[in-house]
Amino acid sequence: MSDASKPDSNEVREIRINPVVPGESVLVATARSMRPKKAEELAPRDTRKHVETCPFCRGNEHKTPPAILTWPDTGDWQIRMVENLYPVLGDDRAQAGFTFGLQQTIDGYGRHEVIIDHSEHGIAVQDMAETHLAALFGVYQTRMRQLFDSDERLKYVLVFKNFGPAAGASIPHTHSQVIAMPVVPENVDAEVRNSATHYAKHHHCIFCALIDEALTFEATIYDRNSGAVRRKINVGQYVVERGEKFIAIKPFASRYEWEVHILPLAHQADFLDVRGEDLADLARVMKRTMARLDAVIGGAQYNFFLHSVPHDAQQATHAPSYHWHLEICPRTSIPTGFELGSGLFVNTINPEEAAERLRSVELPAR
Repeated sequence: MSDASKPDSNEVREIRINPVVPGESVLVATARSMRPKKAEELAPRDTRKHVETCPFCRGNEHKTPPAILTWPDTGDWQIRMVENLYPVLGDDRAQAGFTFGLQQTIDGYGRHEVIIDHSEHGIAVQDMAETHLAALFGVYQTRMRQLFDSDERLKYVLVFKNFGPAAGASIPHTHSQVIAMPVVPENVDAEVRNSATHYAKHHHCIFCALIDEALTFEATIYDRNSGAVRRKINVGQYVVERGEKFIAIKPFASRYEWEVHILPLAHQADFLDVRGEDLADLARVMKRTMARLDAVIGGAQYNFFLHSVPHDAQQATHAPSYHWHLEICPRTSIPTGFELGSGLFVNTINPEEAAERLRSVELPAR
């Protein structure tokens, strides 16, 4: 057998189970990274501060619906929120649901809004000032609270950002979106249900346990027959960035090659409960995490989104077991028929290696 045909002893090929949602499995197959494949294109980096034809640039406010809110309240705005002209949910008309046979519909009631993250057209998240990012997270909080207070039918508000066409962005000016809905999304509901099951059995939050493991766990796993080392887990192996209040972690069962989650170090179920003074640390961890990702996979298209406890009848019940978090999911590969058909994510980069590469990026001292 030639060297080229011999299996790589460092090759990883295993199915990893998501501890929070066990039904969400990930196939880590590093040998797949060697095959010819179609990768997502890098998003073009438009660094222009102003584009005359862009409806989101300052001075073109007449090209969008009226502002719902702006920051700051006076003077030139730096963050501006408007209604989405092409909403997926709305409150402009009432439509009764109906059932026929096994089929059922409910009214597509809700709100869909756009947050123009910055007055500068092409500024990247990692290039925004920490004070600006803290204000942006504050705007997220303010609007989420307003929407929940506006209508008791709204059970969930999702805040998310798409960067790049493959991630769903149709306008290049930096922006994020807010969708308020009368139902809890299935993926959030699965997290809530499974974390509640874990809490009932173990009497602690599973997210808190995962943070503790990332910060303190160390182990060496040996082959029972040969005695060879099968796996060595070092303290901090999955930590990408840490602040005083927040931590960025590479999930053990990462669905995407460069996926990173940001969580509060102390238990907290609702993003709305983050204190104003703590948003600065969240902004710092977010900025540095995005800088690390940009240094390693610069220009990659990505999504990020906030998962917080639903504001439904079970909110108080789930507060001890659920832990809000922000998921960053860079799009570096295109899903195949196997992934779409099986529901099994395929990750071609060892999460431990990805975490090490991100962690090793040298950034300016905080």
